[in-house]
Amino acid sequence: MNTRELKGLEIASSQPIIREGNIWIVPSQSSSKKYTVNLFIQTCTCADFESHRSKCKHIHAAEAALQYENGLPLPIPEKHVRPTYKQEWHAYNLAQTNEKAKFQELLYELCRNLEEPLQHMGRPRLRIQDALFALCFKVYSTISGRRFNSDLREAHARGYLSKLPSYNSIFDYFQMESLTPYLKQLIVESSLPLKSVEFNFAVDSSGFCTGQYNQWLQEKYGASKIVRQQHWLKVHLMCGVKTNVVTSVEITHNNAGDSLFFSPLVEQTASNFVMNEVSADKAYSSGDNLKLVVSHAAQPYIPFRSNTNPQDKRSSDLWKRMYHLYMYNQDEFMRHYHRRSNVETTFSMIKAKFGERLRSKSAVAQTNEVLCKVLCHNLCCVVQSIYELGIEPNFWSES
Repeated sequence: MNTRELKGLEIASSQPIIREGNIWIVPSQSSSKKYTVNLFIQTCTCADFESHRSKCKHIHAAEAALQYENGLPLPIPEKHVRPTYKQEWHAYNLAQTNEKAKFQELLYELCRNLEEPLQHMGRPRLRIQDALFALCFKVYSTISGRRFNSDLREAHARGYLSKLPSYNSIFDYFQMESLTPYLKQLIVESSLPLKSVEFNFAVDSSGFCTGQYNQWLQEKYGASKIVRQQHWLKVHLMCGVKTNVVTSVEITHNNAGDSLFFSPLVEQTASNFVMNEVSADKAYSSGDNLKLVVSHAAQPYIPFRSNTNPQDKRSSDLWKRMYHLYMYNQDEFMRHYHRRSNVETTFSMIKAKFGERLRSKSAVAQTNEVLCKVLCHNLCCVVQSIYELGIEPNFWSES
């Protein structure tokens, strides 16, 4: 008995269901809403049926009510046992209590092999290794530049910095556009120690708000009002579903479409990882995206939109096969697709630990700041994997 059947039995046994010919009025299980079920053509007005076009719990409830009306006994609902997951508390405690020290050690190893760009004019600047270490450590600390100065002095004393920068110069380095490709490179490199344990991946996007607002005067129906909207950046990323490590990332403005960035995210990940499965939501549903995943010997799990026409002659065989798997083998499809929830967890981890608001003012600084957040998250994932999975990171081993 699947979950929908179980919930349908619970509704039929605990709530009144009204019949009007072939039409059944079934109450919602969690609210005061009521849904109309037609058993003759097997339809329901609930969102679940509209999305999947398969039997929902309300149809199962109406069938159970009809069975009871005909004098047949209802099956006894099975007791739902909530799944539990083992937590390695000893390893988790070790990772958390040693995280800050290990973070600095890993960040130093990650930055030390970067090639120093040539400087032809101007005052001698901070080395690229020191600048990136200071930026990422500043974001990891989540405190102001002045209070962070003591942490910088401690890192300099430990040998992680060849020169101690002032707290004001850190903000100047955030605004250097030349550091953006370095940060992206470090994010990719920081994920590679986990390539032996990550084979399934998920894609999604999320916003990071800023302290800036767009304001305009709106005229509508003869009335004027001031509209104020907060500005935010959109982060598109691909992550492993086991450790939540980010394998590729793209930063765009808030109105950028999601599906356009599916290809670069998958291509970047496929160049470093062996992919078995790729999960994404309906925003990424397209024939080209399915073909791209399959071209890398992986299985896509992307649900179809409600207006999908499987009989369209332009549809490929792959599109039709995946559509039939989605429509007629829902349990199997959703079992794999549920792994997409881990990308939501990844965004939640980044925002909860390093903040969902960007402090920088300029567009370049905001981009660099959010990339630092992602890099810090990756290094925290590596630290956790050192204690839980026994991973021994060795950055730049393939270079």
